[in-house]
Amino acid sequence: MVSGRVQGVGFRWSTARAAKGRGVRGWVRNLIDGRVEAHLEGEPQALDSMLAWLAKGPPSARVDALERFDAEPLGAEGFEQRRDGGR
Repeated sequence: MVSGRVQGVGFRWSTARAAKGRGVRGWVRNLIDGRVEAHLEGEPQALDSMLAWLAKGPPSARVDALERFDAEPLGAEGFEQRRDGGR
């Protein structure tokens, strides 16, 4: 979960591009409360790199907080931008 100025600034698109470049699979979506949620799967080094990227985000964003939760792998085959979660 990423909080801050992370909606309306190309965050999902940039996240998908960063993930694909690192070989990370999963998805990203906006939440109605203004946060962005991402599910990430991949090799530990790629995930660490992606989490470091998410902590900063694209130049147009301002990340105030990054919350990490462990989750079961979904077997994602690529990386997708999902439709907004209620927004």
